[in-house]
Amino acid sequence: MTVSVLHTADAWWVETAAGAAKIATSATSTGQLLGDPSAVEAAVQAAAGAADGGEAVPVDSLDLISPVTRPCRVIAQMTNFESHVKDAGMDPASIPLTFFRKASASISGPFDDIVKPPHVRLLDYEVEIGLVIGRAIPVGTSITDANLADFVAGLVITNDVSARDIQLPQTQFYEAKSYPTFTPVGPKLLLLNADELNRFGELRLRLSVNGEERQNARVEGDMIYRPLQALQSLTQFQELAPGDLILTGTPVGTALSAPPKPLEIIGNLLPPAIKWKAFFKRQAGNPKYLQNGDVVEASVATDDGTIDLGTQRTAVRYA
Repeated sequence: MTVSVLHTADAWWVETAAGAAKIATSATSTGQLLGDPSAVEAAVQAAAGAADGGEAVPVDSLDLISPVTRPCRVIAQMTNFESHVKDAGMDPASIPLTFFRKASASISGPFDDIVKPPHVRLLDYEVEIGLVIGRAIPVGTSITDANLADFVAGLVITNDVSARDIQLPQTQFYEAKSYPTFTPVGPKLLLLNADELNRFGELRLRLSVNGEERQNARVEGDMIYRPLQALQSLTQFQELAPGDLILTGTPVGTALSAPPKPLEIIGNLLPPAIKWKAFFKRQAGNPKYLQNGDVVEASVATDDGTIDLGTQRTAVRYA
């Protein structure tokens, strides 16, 4: 049975059919919560108690914040869905397993506003599944199918919000994806056992803007590098700690897409300053970039609903 952990400013909760039950823990961070076996056991007990008629409050009465606390490491996989790679004009077979970092200060809650900085013009969205690390992983740790669930405590919904006009000319991602509120997380941290984690491929990612569906894809058949491969690669050079967050990529449907081949060829012949000026002039007419007041909804679940990470709802606000 999955355990859905919720977080408010002053407490940790577990979601049940009867409502939200408070977890008996002094943990103030996700790392402390996951790193303490007694806290995890308390979450399971709280869920069982609420199901048996114990004390619970309505979930919608809680002011939920991100179930992943900062500071932590936020690591993201690049172009990790075949559909997204093809939309970017690339060959999936040519894509290596690569990562980039985001500032953990970009983490915000599942219902907080996404705030566009004044100088950003092209604000984009990317629904992603976040892996939350449950125990310390030193460099060189052997990770296999058999022990993957020992290290991945659970999953969260994330939105890798991106300032495309900052990202593309810089040819690096850190600044463009690290502004405050550029990583909404939650609403829940879904703790999984090994059998449930084995159903990762059945998860479907969805994102809509103002009720219009933009992204809808299933992991199976689209994700290029799955969590096992990602962690095996990361732990060759990067230690990880409880509460760290790994974003696993987004499918097709973002506002940004590759220009037609003839335009791309012509653009590559131009000086960089002229090329980017022409590119952004064309992109400025793209209505899919996020506008002030837009409402973004993101969800991740199996089609049968037995594994459900909830629904994230954020509004866009221009600073």
